[in-house]
Amino acid sequence: MANIKDVAKKAGVSVTTVSRVINNRGYIGKSTRQKVEQAMEDINYSPNQIARALQRSQSFIIGVIVPDSQHPFFAELIKNMELYAYQRNYKLMLCNSLDEAEKEANYMSMLRENRVDGIIMCSQTLDVEEYKKASLPIVSFDRILSSQIPYVSSDNFHGGTLATEHLIEQGCRKLLHLSGPLNLEVLPNRRADAFKLTCMKHDIPYRIVEGEFSREAFSYYPEEFIRGKIDGSLHEYDGVFCSNDLIAYALYMYAVKRGIRVPEDLKIIGYDYNSFTKILQTPRLTTINQPAGRLGKKLCSTLINMIEDKESDAVSNSIIDVELIKGETT
Repeated sequence: MANIKDVAKKAGVSVTTVSRVINNRGYIGKSTRQKVEQAMEDINYSPNQIARALQRSQSFIIGVIVPDSQHPFFAELIKNMELYAYQRNYKLMLCNSLDEAEKEANYMSMLRENRVDGIIMCSQTLDVEEYKKASLPIVSFDRILSSQIPYVSSDNFHGGTLATEHLIEQGCRKLLHLSGPLNLEVLPNRRADAFKLTCMKHDIPYRIVEGEFSREAFSYYPEEFIRGKIDGSLHEYDGVFCSNDLIAYALYMYAVKRGIRVPEDLKIIGYDYNSFTKILQTPRLTTINQPAGRLGKKLCSTLINMIEDKESDAVSNSIIDVELIKGETT
């Protein structure tokens, strides 16, 4: 069975250089890396993952806790995290919290017991102090947990501004925002902040209805989705900014069933532009694109860099830009 010394001899480099290529550590020139990788292929050498883990006191496993892996946005986010982790020789251990605090806390304990190297936290039900107790490298998605825990997020405030400005530019004069839950201090709430400030800037009557991010939760909203009271008088909303695409499509179906024409009578804009949105062409949804590919890669790369550079105390937060995707619903 071939070993690392055989690879070094075949490539004409040192064992240390081969080790750096295998573990993706330190600077290795492109031609040297290619020689080592070709030598590994030629002699059919495969690194012993268990030996690597024992040698470096690592499991090469990353824990990922999401609210629901079936949600199109999180499914795409997970896919891109897995692709990048694979490139860095890591595996993912996936946990669905289903927005249950007890389940999320149990998963945190389970991941520590399984000696994962770090956790990407996409679920957001626990108090901040619970995350600090983890004693593991953690990267948060869409939530500021502490000054010692980095976060990655799309530019939610800019996205909210783009969506609201677009509705106003399309002639809307009575606006509604269907937000996610506002009881937690999470960064997606900046979409509601931007909506409110933009409406005030343009002197546009508005209302914010707090809800959930899932499509199922839409059934709990009342008829006042379309008709409701603003400042004590009855108005008919002509534009709605939804905090994700599933809610936007549910609202579209709700309107069609009641004979409300979209976009002639009601303009709708979503947020995400996930794979589900890209596939569904009737109607093509106007939405805000928060790029799951870039977000997934940044989450994974930030955590792996923390794992492999234990001496660094620097906390690197990342905000990924968003863009408006014009469809047929505005």
